[in-house]
Amino acid sequence: GRHFETDDAIIFVGACGIAVRSIAPYVASKKSDPAVLVIDECGKFVISLLSGHLGGANELTLEVAELLGAVPVVTTATDLHHRFAVDVFAKKNCCGIQNMKAAKEVSAALLAGEPVGFYSEFPWTGKLPEGLEESSEDTQDKPEIGIAVTIHPTCKPFTSTVQIIPRVVTLGMGCRRNKEADVIEKEASVCLADADIYSQAVEKLTSISIKKDEVGLQKLAEDWRIPFITFEEEELSHAEGEFTPSEFVKKITGVNNVCERSAVLGAEQGRLIKNKTGRNGVTTALALRNWEVHFE
Repeated sequence: GRHFETDDAIIFVGACGIAVRSIAPYVASKKSDPAVLVIDECGKFVISLLSGHLGGANELTLEVAELLGAVPVVTTATDLHHRFAVDVFAKKNCCGIQNMKAAKEVSAALLAGEPVGFYSEFPWTGKLPEGLEESSEDTQDKPEIGIAVTIHPTCKPFTSTVQIIPRVVTLGMGCRRNKEADVIEKEASVCLADADIYSQAVEKLTSISIKKDEVGLQKLAEDWRIPFITFEEEELSHAEGEFTPSEFVKKITGVNNVCERSAVLGAEQGRLIKNKTGRNGVTTALALRNWEVHFE
């Protein structure tokens, strides 16, 4: 049970039945389960038992089988029929998935030879996989089932839409000294809701260096499992763009804006997608990093 919560992969050497009975109490979700492999005691077969796509078990099975000179056993239908797998695509592009039911429908449609729509808010490179049809939100007669690469919960261009969510948003924040952690977290959530942005799309939290020991900001980063990055006054002054000025903030920190400037720097000189909002002693802003989808 402990390994199931903390490790990326578990390899059993022995019978599949033993492995199944051992992991059964801990199997929870495709999104969280680790890869589970089984190798027979003679090293003849390597079997992908659990979390083949999102957990990476199929890929690890092929790697281990090659090392051992064994036969890899992979039983997921999309792999067997050489079809596009939306969960593998999400994993390789370091994205989250929303609506696993729709993800299953996508796989079923592709296996049945039915069209699946593809819509992206971001540019993409490579060749669109077989079975996918490029669509826009305004496309007429588009497929009923489709994939949307988006950071917005309301972006559902298909009747059944699986949303692929890239981590490309930086949340810039400032706050009064010793601001309560629950207030900081509430304002962060309100900021995302107001901008129609998934929390899964946030890849980092940023602020000015004098806030690096702010407990409320540290707790937010810990709870959301994202890094908390701070910048010096001089670094913030070199952020590119137009920012909402504040003489009070400049007097305290040396720069006229913390949340917007730190968000832009965190997003690697990306663009602001939500300007500064100040409420309850907390300021928030959002910036988007330049990013593109890759098809192999």
